[in-house]
Amino acid sequence: MSRDLPSLNALRAFEAAARLQSVSAAAAELSVTHGAVSRQVRQLEESLGTALFSKAGRGIKLTDAGVQLRDATGDAFERLRVACQDVKQRAIDTPFVLGCPGSLLARWFIPRLDRLNQALPELQLQLSTSQGELDPRSPQVDATLLYAEPPWPADMQVFELAHESIGPVLSPRHVRFAELREAAPGALLREALLHTASRPQAWPQWAAAMRLDATEMRLGQGFEHLYYLLEAASAGLGVAIAPLQLVADDLTAGRLAAPWGFVETEARLSLWVPERRSGRRAEQLAQWLRTELQ
Repeated sequence: MSRDLPSLNALRAFEAAARLQSVSAAAAELSVTHGAVSRQVRQLEESLGTALFSKAGRGIKLTDAGVQLRDATGDAFERLRVACQDVKQRAIDTPFVLGCPGSLLARWFIPRLDRLNQALPELQLQLSTSQGELDPRSPQVDATLLYAEPPWPADMQVFELAHESIGPVLSPRHVRFAELREAAPGALLREALLHTASRPQAWPQWAAAMRLDATEMRLGQGFEHLYYLLEAASAGLGVAIAPLQLVADDLTAGRLAAPWGFVETEARLSLWVPERRSGRRAEQLAQWLRTELQ
Protein backbone atom coordinates (compact mmCIF):
# COMPACT_ATOMS: atom_id res chain seq x y z
CA MET A 1 0.00 0.00 0.00
CA SER A 2 1.39 3.40 -1.00
CA ARG A 3 2.21 5.78 1.84
CA ASP A 4 2.55 8.77 -0.49
CA LEU A 5 1.14 12.03 0.81
CA PRO A 6 1.23 15.60 -0.41
CA SER A 7 3.66 17.94 1.31
CA LEU A 8 2.87 18.10 5.03
CA ASN A 9 3.74 21.80 5.00
CA ALA A 10 1.17 22.29 2.27
CA LEU A 11 -1.43 20.31 4.20
CA ARG A 12 -0.67 22.35 7.32
CA ALA A 13 -1.04 25.62 5.42
CA PHE A 14 -4.32 24.45 3.87
CA GLU A 15 -5.71 23.23 7.21
CA ALA A 16 -5.03 26.58 8.86
CA ALA A 17 -6.50 28.58 5.98
CA ALA A 18 -9.58 26.33 5.80
CA ARG A 19 -10.15 26.42 9.56
CA LEU A 20 -9.68 30.19 9.83
CA GLN A 21 -11.30 30.91 6.43
CA SER A 22 -8.50 33.36 5.74
CA VAL A 23 -5.08 33.09 4.12
CA SER A 24 -3.87 36.12 6.09
CA ALA A 25 -5.00 34.63 9.42
CA ALA A 26 -3.35 31.33 8.52
CA ALA A 27 -0.10 33.13 7.68
CA ALA A 28 -0.17 34.91 11.06
CA GLU A 29 -0.81 31.67 12.94
CA LEU A 30 1.99 29.85 11.14
CA SER A 31 4.39 32.82 11.36
CA VAL A 32 4.92 32.91 7.59
CA THR A 33 3.95 35.35 4.83
CA HIS A 34 0.61 35.55 3.03
CA GLY A 35 2.41 34.56 -0.16
CA ALA A 36 3.95 31.47 1.45
CA VAL A 37 0.52 30.14 2.45
CA SER A 38 -0.90 30.88 -1.01
CA ARG A 39 1.98 29.02 -2.67
CA GLN A 40 1.55 26.00 -0.39
CA VAL A 41 -2.18 25.85 -1.12
CA ARG A 42 -1.56 26.10 -4.90
CA GLN A 43 1.05 23.35 -4.64
CA LEU A 44 -1.46 21.16 -2.81
CA GLU A 45 -4.18 21.82 -5.40
CA GLU A 46 -1.75 20.90 -8.19
CA SER A 47 -0.76 17.73 -6.36
CA LEU A 48 -4.40 16.68 -5.90
CA GLY A 49 -5.54 17.87 -9.31
CA THR A 50 -8.49 19.87 -7.99
CA ALA A 51 -9.35 23.27 -6.58
CA LEU A 52 -9.78 23.51 -2.82
CA PHE A 53 -10.84 27.17 -2.58
CA SER A 54 -12.91 29.46 -4.76
CA LYS A 55 -13.25 33.21 -4.64
CA ALA A 56 -16.10 34.62 -2.55
CA GLY A 57 -16.07 38.38 -2.91
CA ARG A 58 -12.87 39.58 -1.27
CA GLY A 59 -12.53 36.33 0.68
CA ILE A 60 -12.27 32.61 -0.06
CA LYS A 61 -14.72 29.74 0.05
CA LEU A 62 -14.07 26.01 0.29
CA THR A 63 -15.04 23.82 -2.64
CA ASP A 64 -16.63 20.42 -1.98
CA ALA A 65 -13.18 18.86 -2.23
CA GLY A 66 -11.88 21.50 0.15
CA VAL A 67 -14.58 20.72 2.71
CA GLN A 68 -13.71 17.02 2.56
CA LEU A 69 -10.00 17.70 2.98
CA ARG A 70 -10.61 20.28 5.73
CA ASP A 71 -12.49 17.73 7.83
CA ALA A 72 -9.82 15.08 7.30
CA THR A 73 -6.81 17.32 7.98
CA GLY A 74 -8.49 19.00 10.93
CA ASP A 75 -9.10 15.64 12.57
CA ALA A 76 -5.60 14.37 11.72
CA PHE A 77 -3.76 17.44 13.03
CA GLU A 78 -5.84 17.47 16.20
CA ARG A 79 -5.03 13.81 16.82
CA LEU A 80 -1.35 14.55 16.21
CA ARG A 81 -1.46 17.50 18.61
CA VAL A 82 -3.08 15.41 21.34
CA ALA A 83 -0.67 12.51 20.77
CA CYS A 84 2.38 14.80 20.90
CA GLN A 85 1.11 16.43 24.08
CA ASP A 86 0.54 12.99 25.60
CA VAL A 87 4.03 11.81 24.69
CA LYS A 88 5.53 15.02 26.08
CA GLN A 89 3.60 14.70 29.32
CA ARG A 90 4.51 11.04 29.67
CA ALA A 91 8.18 11.92 29.27
CA ILE A 92 7.82 14.54 31.99
CA ASP A 93 6.01 12.11 34.30
CA THR A 94 8.60 9.34 33.79
CA PRO A 95 11.48 9.41 36.29
CA PHE A 96 14.97 9.99 34.92
CA VAL A 97 17.06 7.07 36.22
CA LEU A 98 20.70 7.89 36.92
CA GLY A 99 23.24 5.15 37.58
CA CYS A 100 25.88 6.25 40.06
CA PRO A 101 28.71 4.50 41.95
CA GLY A 102 27.78 4.00 45.60
CA SER A 103 30.72 6.02 46.92
CA LEU A 104 29.95 8.99 44.69
CA LEU A 105 26.26 8.69 45.51
CA ALA A 106 26.80 8.68 49.27
CA ARG A 107 29.60 11.21 49.59
CA TRP A 108 28.82 13.75 46.88
CA PHE A 109 25.41 13.32 45.30
CA ILE A 110 23.05 12.77 48.23
CA PRO A 111 24.24 15.90 50.13
CA ARG A 112 23.32 17.92 46.99
CA LEU A 113 20.13 16.08 46.09
CA ASP A 114 17.80 18.66 47.60
CA ARG A 115 19.45 21.44 45.56
CA LEU A 116 19.06 19.39 42.40
CA ASN A 117 15.39 18.67 43.05
CA GLN A 118 14.74 22.37 43.60
CA ALA A 119 16.65 23.37 40.46
CA LEU A 120 15.19 20.65 38.18
CA PRO A 121 11.88 19.48 39.67
CA GLU A 122 10.66 18.23 36.28
CA LEU A 123 13.59 15.81 36.09
CA GLN A 124 12.05 13.50 38.73
CA LEU A 125 15.48 11.99 39.32
CA GLN A 126 15.70 8.39 40.49
CA LEU A 127 19.13 7.21 41.61
CA SER A 128 20.37 3.69 41.00
CA THR A 129 23.54 1.93 42.10
CA SER A 130 24.82 -1.64 42.02
CA GLN A 131 27.25 -3.84 43.88
CA GLY A 132 29.24 -4.53 40.70
CA GLU A 133 30.52 -2.36 37.88
CA LEU A 134 27.93 0.00 36.45
CA ASP A 135 26.81 -0.64 32.87
CA PRO A 136 26.03 2.69 31.12
CA ARG A 137 24.29 0.74 28.33
CA SER A 138 21.82 -0.92 30.70
CA PRO A 139 18.20 -0.46 29.57
CA GLN A 140 17.30 0.22 33.22
CA VAL A 141 19.12 3.58 33.32
CA ASP A 142 18.80 6.80 31.34
CA ALA A 143 22.33 7.97 32.14
CA THR A 144 25.36 6.98 34.22
CA LEU A 145 27.72 9.17 36.21
CA LEU A 146 31.22 7.73 36.43
CA TYR A 147 34.96 8.27 36.30
CA ALA A 148 36.55 7.05 33.08
CA GLU A 149 39.32 7.90 30.62
CA PRO A 150 38.75 8.92 26.99
CA PRO A 151 38.39 8.07 24.15
CA TRP A 152 34.61 7.83 24.43
CA PRO A 153 32.53 5.13 22.70
CA ALA A 154 30.67 6.13 19.54
CA ASP A 155 27.30 4.86 20.81
CA MET A 156 27.29 7.10 23.87
CA GLN A 157 26.82 10.84 24.35
CA VAL A 158 29.42 11.71 26.99
CA PHE A 159 29.26 15.01 28.86
CA GLU A 160 32.65 15.74 30.45
CA LEU A 161 32.03 17.41 33.80
CA ALA A 162 35.35 17.65 35.63
CA HIS A 163 38.89 16.34 35.59
CA GLU A 164 39.65 13.71 38.19
CA SER A 165 42.19 14.73 40.82
CA ILE A 166 43.33 12.22 43.45
CA GLY A 167 45.26 12.65 46.67
CA PRO A 168 46.00 11.08 50.07
CA VAL A 169 43.74 12.03 52.98
CA LEU A 170 43.78 11.31 56.68
CA SER A 171 41.72 12.21 59.71
CA PRO A 172 42.73 14.38 62.67
CA ARG A 173 41.83 11.24 64.66
CA HIS A 174 44.86 9.44 63.16
CA VAL A 175 47.36 8.68 65.93
CA ARG A 176 50.20 10.35 63.98
CA PHE A 177 48.17 13.14 62.38
CA ALA A 178 50.27 16.03 63.75
CA GLU A 179 53.49 14.41 62.54
CA LEU A 180 52.25 13.32 59.12
CA ARG A 181 50.57 16.58 58.12
CA GLU A 182 53.98 18.29 58.30
CA ALA A 183 55.87 15.48 56.55
CA ALA A 184 57.00 15.30 52.93
CA PRO A 185 55.13 12.95 50.54
CA GLY A 186 57.93 10.41 50.88
CA ALA A 187 56.85 9.78 54.48
CA LEU A 188 53.96 7.73 53.12
CA LEU A 189 56.39 5.08 51.91
CA ARG A 190 56.68 4.07 55.55
CA GLU A 191 52.92 3.93 56.13
CA ALA A 192 50.61 0.93 55.73
CA LEU A 193 48.29 2.60 53.26
CA LEU A 194 44.56 2.01 53.07
CA HIS A 195 43.46 0.94 49.60
CA THR A 196 40.48 -0.33 47.64
CA ALA A 197 40.05 -3.09 45.08
CA SER A 198 37.98 -0.80 42.87
CA ARG A 199 40.89 1.62 42.34
CA PRO A 200 44.14 -0.41 42.47
CA GLN A 201 45.89 2.11 40.21
CA ALA A 202 45.29 5.11 42.49
CA TRP A 203 48.34 4.84 44.75
CA PRO A 204 50.78 4.06 41.89
CA GLN A 205 49.40 7.03 39.90
CA TRP A 206 49.90 9.39 42.84
CA ALA A 207 53.38 8.00 43.57
CA ALA A 208 54.45 8.54 39.95
CA ALA A 209 53.22 12.14 40.05
CA MET A 210 55.20 12.69 43.29
CA ARG A 211 58.31 11.05 41.73
CA LEU A 212 58.19 8.29 44.32
CA ASP A 213 58.94 4.62 43.67
CA ALA A 214 55.54 2.93 43.85
CA THR A 215 57.21 -0.46 44.47
CA GLU A 216 58.34 0.84 47.86
CA MET A 217 54.80 1.61 49.01
CA ARG A 218 53.26 -0.69 51.61
CA LEU A 219 49.56 -1.49 51.32
CA GLY A 220 47.72 -2.07 54.56
CA GLN A 221 44.01 -2.74 55.08
CA GLY A 222 42.08 -3.16 51.83
CA PHE A 223 38.39 -2.46 51.19
CA GLU A 224 36.03 -3.58 48.48
CA HIS A 225 34.52 -0.13 47.89
CA LEU A 226 35.82 3.42 48.05
CA TYR A 227 33.03 4.43 50.43
CA TYR A 228 34.28 1.98 53.08
CA LEU A 229 37.85 3.10 52.49
CA LEU A 230 36.96 6.70 53.27
CA GLU A 231 34.92 5.72 56.30
CA ALA A 232 38.02 3.93 57.61
CA ALA A 233 40.15 7.00 56.95
CA SER A 234 37.60 9.21 58.72
CA ALA A 235 37.80 6.90 61.71
CA GLY A 236 41.55 7.50 61.90
CA LEU A 237 42.54 4.00 60.78
CA GLY A 238 45.09 5.14 58.21
CA VAL A 239 45.87 7.19 55.12
CA ALA A 240 43.55 6.67 52.15
CA ILE A 241 43.55 8.00 48.59
CA ALA A 242 40.48 9.34 46.82
CA PRO A 243 39.17 11.72 44.14
CA LEU A 244 38.85 15.31 45.31
CA GLN A 245 35.09 15.41 44.63
CA LEU A 246 34.46 12.59 47.09
CA VAL A 247 36.31 14.23 49.99
CA ALA A 248 35.71 17.94 49.30
CA ASP A 249 32.93 18.22 51.91
CA ASP A 250 35.03 16.33 54.49
CA LEU A 251 37.99 18.66 53.87
CA THR A 252 35.78 21.73 54.30
CA ALA A 253 34.30 20.34 57.52
CA GLY A 254 37.72 19.32 58.90
CA ARG A 255 36.84 15.62 59.08
CA LEU A 256 39.71 14.88 56.71
CA ALA A 257 42.90 16.69 55.70
CA ALA A 258 44.94 16.50 52.49
CA PRO A 259 48.45 17.71 53.44
CA TRP A 260 50.01 16.60 50.14
CA GLY A 261 47.39 18.01 47.80
CA PHE A 262 45.90 16.38 44.71
CA VAL A 263 47.23 15.39 41.30
CA GLU A 264 45.22 15.31 38.08
CA THR A 265 44.76 11.99 36.27
CA GLU A 266 43.67 11.21 32.71
CA ALA A 267 40.17 10.31 33.91
CA ARG A 268 37.11 12.55 33.77
CA LEU A 269 33.98 12.58 35.85
CA SER A 270 31.43 12.31 33.05
CA LEU A 271 27.75 11.77 32.41
CA TRP A 272 27.27 8.91 29.95
CA VAL A 273 23.99 8.92 28.03
CA PRO A 274 23.05 6.23 25.48
CA GLU A 275 22.12 7.80 22.15
CA ARG A 276 18.60 6.39 22.46
CA ARG A 277 18.19 8.30 25.76
CA SER A 278 19.73 11.63 24.77
CA GLY A 279 17.50 14.64 25.10
CA ARG A 280 16.68 17.79 26.99
CA ARG A 281 16.58 16.22 30.46
CA ALA A 282 20.04 14.68 30.06
CA GLU A 283 21.43 18.03 28.89
CA GLN A 284 19.82 19.83 31.84
CA LEU A 285 21.30 17.35 34.30
CA ALA A 286 24.74 17.63 32.71
CA GLN A 287 24.65 21.41 32.94
CA TRP A 288 23.57 21.31 36.59
CA LEU A 289 26.31 18.81 37.46
CA ARG A 290 28.94 20.86 35.65
CA THR A 291 27.91 24.02 37.49
CA GLU A 292 27.80 22.25 40.87
CA LEU A 293 31.22 20.70 40.37
CA GLN A 294 32.73 24.08 39.57
